[in-house]
Amino acid sequence: MRALDTNVLVYAEIVSSRHHARARQILGELAGAPEPWAIPWPCVYEFLRVVTHARVYHPPVPLDLALSELARILSSPSLVLLKEGPRHFDVLRTLLASSPATGNLVHDAHIAALCLDHGVSELITGDADFARFEKLRIRNPFRG
Repeated sequence: MRALDTNVLVYAEIVSSRHHARARQILGELAGAPEPWAIPWPCVYEFLRVVTHARVYHPPVPLDLALSELARILSSPSLVLLKEGPRHFDVLRTLLASSPATGNLVHDAHIAALCLDHGVSELITGDADFARFEKLRIRNPFRG
């Protein structure tokens, strides 16, 4: 199963992003395929925080539009939303112990731990910080 990081969702929403077309393509391919794909719950909240933030995007995406777009994405029948399970803390603790993730990078570790705990084979992201989590395979579709 493949998972999407927040930045793919953001690029798919923000038309002015140089990665918009590629992100929309990826999202459409995953959402339209019968194979399961995933979004970690923290990425859902981060998507809403980023696209509706006036200091990040001017003008920001109106909340009702962002929620509508999110509802459309979440309606994919093959989507799995990743949440914490009984093993989550152990997975997170092991991941943090094996990587130099502290401070703001703990959020990325949370996402990586969710992916690992749910057997995600690949995280699709434009964020190079995820490379520090050696057990998680990442793919950056925006390079080059």
